Amino acid sequence: MTKILNFIDGQFTAGSGGTFANHFPTTGEVFAEVSAAGKDDVDAAVGAARAALKGPWGRMSVAERVGLLRKLADGINARFDEFLAAEIRDTGKPRSIASHIDIPRGAANFNVFADQILTASTETFEMATPDGGGALNYALRGPRGVIGVVCPWNLPLLLMTWKVAPALACGNTVVVKPSEETPATATLLGEVMNAVGIPRGVYNVVHGFGPGAAGEFLTSHPGVDGITFTGETRTGEAIMKAAANGVRPVSLELGGKNAGIIFDDADLDKTLEGIGRACFANTGQVCLGTERLYVQRGIYERICEGLAEKARSYRMGDPFDDAVTMGTVISAEHRAKVLGYYDKARAGGAEILAGGGAPEMQGYEGGYWVEPTVWTGLEEDHPVVTDEIFGPCTHIRPFDTEEEGVALANNSPYGLATTIWTTNLGTAHRVASQIEVGITWVNCWFLRDLRTPFGGSKSSGIGREGGLHSLEFYSELRNVCIKL
Repeated sequence: MTKILNFIDGQFTAGSGGTFANHFPTTGEVFAEVSAAGKDDVDAAVGAARAALKGPWGRMSVAERVGLLRKLADGINARFDEFLAAEIRDTGKPRSIASHIDIPRGAANFNVFADQILTASTETFEMATPDGGGALNYALRGPRGVIGVVCPWNLPLLLMTWKVAPALACGNTVVVKPSEETPATATLLGEVMNAVGIPRGVYNVVHGFGPGAAGEFLTSHPGVDGITFTGETRTGEAIMKAAANGVRPVSLELGGKNAGIIFDDADLDKTLEGIGRACFANTGQVCLGTERLYVQRGIYERICEGLAEKARSYRMGDPFDDAVTMGTVISAEHRAKVLGYYDKARAGGAEILAGGGAPEMQGYEGGYWVEPTVWTGLEEDHPVVTDEIFGPCTHIRPFDTEEEGVALANNSPYGLATTIWTTNLGTAHRVASQIEVGITWVNCWFLRDLRTPFGGSKSSGIGREGGLHSLEFYSELRNVCIKL
């Protein structure tokens, strides 16, 4: 039985909050025991992070920090197979996905933000003064302080380093609270931190749950200067309330019920390939995934047939097998939630074009399996069409005019992402400017330039990260005015 400990002030320590089990989603078996952090452990982690700000880390130059960030990227890649195995064990996702996305991007984030901080500039202004002498104003970029990093379980290493890398680049220290479902890679990164010479206290990891546990202890801690969170909207609201005490800034990337819009003139083969990924990648456990699909009537039947065929084409099984293309969902609880929506769709009279239940998996009967599913025929106010399910499923509805397609896509309290499929450049620009989301893809999906702003609108979040936008959150600008 593997034991997963907290990482505080450069040391792996048992927490005072007891232990909890970590399950392998493919089989449901317990493979690790995780040590939960109590309030005293979170206090110690925040204290260590605060002390590190005043220690060697706080005295380093940007060039010195950048050198260590690059060593972190190299350190992850040097232990690629260990990180890959840990991520697969935690999430149940296939090697074919994790080896190409999760681990490479998790390492690359450190290099990306090393580049960003090296090339980031601040503003300078000359001004006239009443005596004619003038003055010079310039900005200094400093760290915000101790950052609380609360991570999701769907892309554990990738989304954790997406926050930790810019935080460290700006000179902050961090206390990371991984999801209780996926604690392994955040802990393993602690070993790399020590190996490459990151000073003690710069990077800390506390394990546990949310309310009344490590998550709440961290986000409500008065020693935390800023909080970044990716996860569901209700949790984001609770974190935002906690952050109001002490007036701490937050960066929140929250839920979504993303719409895809396919026009009659779309390239059918490329659209089906791209929209299939958008609906089913990572077993639908992607905040940017497409759970609502609106198709112009001229190609509606062909898209329905093609997407159903795509859903039936996935191969499930041992995630360590390179031929496997779809894994499980994350937990028994999440499987019950997803299958609950499958039941609601059936009860609501949906036409099931593919899937609609749980597959029989010989040899993996205890795993958290669900079928990739495509429905039609539900009304727009049905829970399957309005609620974020976070599973490998989508509902398809036809539309006639561009205006109707835009109105349907915008009919949601969420506003994270959309994907538009058309070969008409005018249509692409017009529609992209009208969809109320933070990210719009045209004739593609999940194509990410890490320098661009990333985040949602409406109930999908607050703030933007990525490139200079991350640096703005993880640093504070101070103005200096020099009388000449």
